[in-house]
Amino acid sequence: MRNPLSKTITAIQPSGIRKFFDIVSEMKDAISLGVGEPDFDTPWHIREEGIYSLEKGRTFYTSNAGLKDLKIEICRYLERKHNLRYDYNHEVIVTIGGSEAIDISLRAMLDPGDEVLVPQPSYVSYMPCVTLAGGTPVVIELKVENQFKLTKEELLASITNKTKVLILPFPNNPTGAIMEYDDLVAIAKIVVEKDLYVISDEIYSELTYGRKHVSIAELPGMKERTILINGFSKAYAMTGWRLGYGVGPRTIIEQMIKIHQFAIMCAPTTSQYAAVEALKNGDPDVEMMREAYDQRRRFLISAFKEIGLDCFEPFGAFYVFPSIKKLGMTSDEFATKLLQEEKVAVVPGTAFGDCGEGFLRISYAYSIENLKIALERIERFVKKHT
Repeated sequence: MRNPLSKTITAIQPSGIRKFFDIVSEMKDAISLGVGEPDFDTPWHIREEGIYSLEKGRTFYTSNAGLKDLKIEICRYLERKHNLRYDYNHEVIVTIGGSEAIDISLRAMLDPGDEVLVPQPSYVSYMPCVTLAGGTPVVIELKVENQFKLTKEELLASITNKTKVLILPFPNNPTGAIMEYDDLVAIAKIVVEKDLYVISDEIYSELTYGRKHVSIAELPGMKERTILINGFSKAYAMTGWRLGYGVGPRTIIEQMIKIHQFAIMCAPTTSQYAAVEALKNGDPDVEMMREAYDQRRRFLISAFKEIGLDCFEPFGAFYVFPSIKKLGMTSDEFATKLLQEEKVAVVPGTAFGDCGEGFLRISYAYSIENLKIALERIERFVKKHT
């Protein structure tokens, strides 16, 4: 028989995030600090709206691009948060999570051989999505001495005459790094000069600490060059509702809708009605969760300092990215031994790119009680192996 599989897809490696968690689920008294999922329930008033939509029999397809009321609320949200104005009729698409928006934006924009700049460490989907869209991913290695921010020098050094798109993954998963206004001004200037487009993944935009999130689309000349991607999973604790969105230039959004139309039809109707409620009345819930995450963030930074592991201070998302280089182990070795010896699961930095070697991603989307227990075990492990 001929090989039934695509060479492109078989060459892509599975996600490195899930490797340890199948083991954790079978391990008694194990603690996982690896999954990037809020530990809060979806706020009740949002769940209630989803329930009400079912009770009212709203189980039909919405339009391909999404429920009108939701698209209007997305536009209102972006105007009040970022002073960005979009046409809900032509410049917004509601997707199944932010991940689908990343996928279809790349498929809508790339021709074979087009290069896409992917700063790493970063979310595991970017590289495979570029490849599946026929593009060529080009890695930009972010550095801890720059607080894992993208610098103009790193960007310029990576651009060729084939470069078309820059992925901007901030606030960043896994590092927790953010890009502030002045950082983005320098990047935007190069993007305009080199005639590039940006896919700005802002799924953690509501989770910044002591710093206001700035979207690159806010900067002069950038709205028409940017696909801004966001969603409801992280800010509103709605991971299982599977809902995200993309906004951007009409010419690109129309092609994204075409792909979405053939592959998906529409995002879940119940989730869309719940998301309208989230955008209208969810700000207090977001604030409460953000304050809880900030408390945990400060606790972990202090704890790692006491343990003796270097860890730069992150100002976004809900992850810390401590260095374990002084222990002389690879990230994978550390994570494997930690799980075996102390029953704590973390994610090796290499799951987010080769330049993540020597680091671990640790999520603080867990209770303070669980974090304290896990940190005691990590401290014992580090002392044992130092």
